[in-house]
Amino acid sequence: MTDPTLLVLASLAGGEKHGYAMMEDIQKFAGVRLGPGTLYGAITRLEERGWIRATGARDRRQPYAITGAGRQHLEAQVTSLDHVVKVAQRRLKHA
Repeated sequence: MTDPTLLVLASLAGGEKHGYAMMEDIQKFAGVRLGPGTLYGAITRLEERGWIRATGARDRRQPYAITGAGRQHLEAQVTSLDHVVKVAQRRLKHA
Protein backbone atom coordinates (compact mmCIF):
# COMPACT_ATOMS: atom_id res chain seq x y z
CA MET A 1 0.00 0.00 0.00
CA THR A 2 1.49 3.31 -1.02
CA ASP A 3 -1.47 5.71 -0.89
CA PRO A 4 -0.09 8.62 1.16
CA THR A 5 -3.48 9.56 2.63
CA LEU A 6 -4.07 6.05 3.96
CA LEU A 7 -0.52 5.84 5.28
CA VAL A 8 -0.93 9.13 7.15
CA LEU A 9 -4.27 8.03 8.60
CA ALA A 10 -2.76 4.71 9.67
CA SER A 11 0.12 6.52 11.33
CA LEU A 12 -2.17 8.91 13.19
CA ALA A 13 -4.42 6.05 14.31
CA GLY A 14 -1.54 5.23 16.68
CA GLY A 15 -1.57 8.72 18.22
CA GLU A 16 -0.88 12.31 17.27
CA LYS A 17 2.37 13.09 15.46
CA HIS A 18 4.10 15.91 13.63
CA GLY A 19 5.26 15.53 10.03
CA TYR A 20 8.74 14.10 10.60
CA ALA A 21 7.43 11.61 13.16
CA MET A 22 4.81 10.48 10.62
CA MET A 23 7.49 10.00 7.95
CA GLU A 24 9.54 7.87 10.33
CA ASP A 25 6.52 5.85 11.51
CA ILE A 26 5.33 5.19 7.96
CA GLN A 27 8.80 4.05 6.94
CA LYS A 28 8.85 1.61 9.87
CA PHE A 29 5.42 0.03 9.42
CA ALA A 30 5.01 0.25 5.63
CA GLY A 31 8.54 0.38 4.27
CA VAL A 32 7.60 3.53 2.32
CA ARG A 33 9.53 6.78 2.55
CA LEU A 34 7.26 9.74 1.84
CA GLY A 35 9.02 12.90 0.75
CA PRO A 36 8.01 16.17 2.40
CA GLY A 37 5.98 17.35 -0.61
CA THR A 38 4.01 14.10 -0.75
CA LEU A 39 3.48 14.05 3.01
CA TYR A 40 2.34 17.65 3.35
CA GLY A 41 0.16 17.37 0.24
CA ALA A 42 -1.59 14.40 1.88
CA ILE A 43 -1.90 16.30 5.17
CA THR A 44 -3.54 19.23 3.36
CA ARG A 45 -6.05 16.94 1.60
CA LEU A 46 -6.84 15.13 4.85
CA GLU A 47 -7.40 18.38 6.74
CA GLU A 48 -9.67 19.67 3.95
CA ARG A 49 -11.77 16.50 4.19
CA GLY A 50 -11.96 16.77 7.97
CA TRP A 51 -10.16 13.46 8.51
CA ILE A 52 -7.28 14.95 10.53
CA ARG A 53 -6.83 18.14 12.54
CA ALA A 54 -3.92 20.18 13.79
CA THR A 55 -3.59 19.99 17.56
CA GLY A 56 -1.48 23.09 18.21
CA ALA A 57 2.15 23.82 17.37
CA ARG A 58 4.84 22.75 19.82
CA ASP A 59 8.45 23.82 19.44
CA ARG A 60 7.87 24.88 15.80
CA ARG A 61 6.36 21.47 15.05
CA GLN A 62 2.70 21.04 14.15
CA PRO A 63 1.23 17.78 15.45
CA TYR A 64 -1.88 16.28 13.88
CA ALA A 65 -4.55 13.89 15.15
CA ILE A 66 -7.03 11.68 13.34
CA THR A 67 -10.68 12.72 13.69
CA GLY A 68 -13.70 10.47 14.13
CA ALA A 69 -14.52 10.85 10.44
CA GLY A 70 -10.91 9.98 9.57
CA ARG A 71 -11.06 6.88 11.74
CA GLN A 72 -14.29 5.79 10.01
CA HIS A 73 -12.72 6.33 6.58
CA LEU A 74 -9.61 4.38 7.57
CA GLU A 75 -11.71 1.51 8.95
CA ALA A 76 -13.69 1.33 5.69
CA GLN A 77 -10.49 1.31 3.62
CA VAL A 78 -8.90 -1.37 5.80
CA THR A 79 -12.01 -3.54 5.44
CA SER A 80 -11.88 -3.13 1.66
CA LEU A 81 -8.15 -3.91 1.53
CA ASP A 82 -8.68 -6.94 3.76
CA HIS A 83 -11.25 -8.29 1.29
CA VAL A 84 -8.84 -7.80 -1.63
CA VAL A 85 -6.04 -9.57 0.27
CA LYS A 86 -8.27 -12.54 1.14
CA VAL A 87 -9.41 -12.93 -2.47
CA ALA A 88 -5.82 -12.71 -3.72
CA GLN A 89 -4.64 -15.30 -1.17
CA ARG A 90 -7.40 -17.73 -2.20
CA ARG A 91 -6.58 -17.28 -5.85
CA LEU A 92 -2.86 -17.76 -5.30
CA LYS A 93 -3.53 -21.09 -3.57
CA HIS A 94 -5.31 -22.31 -6.71
CA ALA A 95 -2.90 -20.83 -9.25
